[in-house]
Amino acid sequence: MGGKREQPDSLKKILELDITLTNKFCSWANNITALRSLKNHGRELEISCHGIPWLCLVLMIMWFSSSSEIQHMAINLLLGLIVDIILVALIKSATRRRRPAAGANENSMMMVGPDKFSFPSGHATRAVFLAGFFIYLWPVSFIFYPPLVAWATAVAISRALMRRHHLLDIGAGVFLGLFETLLMALLWISESWAQYFYSILSDEVHEGGSFHV
Repeated sequence: MGGKREQPDSLKKILELDITLTNKFCSWANNITALRSLKNHGRELEISCHGIPWLCLVLMIMWFSSSSEIQHMAINLLLGLIVDIILVALIKSATRRRRPAAGANENSMMMVGPDKFSFPSGHATRAVFLAGFFIYLWPVSFIFYPPLVAWATAVAISRALMRRHHLLDIGAGVFLGLFETLLMALLWISESWAQYFYSILSDEVHEGGSFHV
């Protein structure tokens, strides 16, 4: 009791292989100009998919928008982001895999609390979920699909190139992001319920189909 939990040999081999493949991938990617640029812009990509700015953005949209359609979207996106934070935090707390040594030694806005753990990549998860949200759950114009996919892909790859995560962490993050998209399809809040929740969050009372402060 109280002893350090030993990892099964099979899991150790998988993790060791993951570290080897991640190192080889990063060495190879540094010789490719397009991929090397992702590392150079890694901080910007990191910030673009950080949970706090996205939560603040959604709350601002909810506060300033008078469109019931936009409010409907924002309520569901807020729920999805909260689900994402909870799932990633729970899995990281359960697995407690450390980040790559090279990434852990760098100054980062991410090295706080549960984010000192590596599995899964929260940025990869959130990027895939956000792309899935605006492509599948609340579809925007088709012309935005390629930029959304490109952004999510760039975020995911940059996590390895910045040595924030191993490839297995990123792959798990991608699958978790897809799972969250499907989960939100089941949890999707109807427009009427969204307006009800919005009225509570904004301290407004719904009267006769319109909102009055």
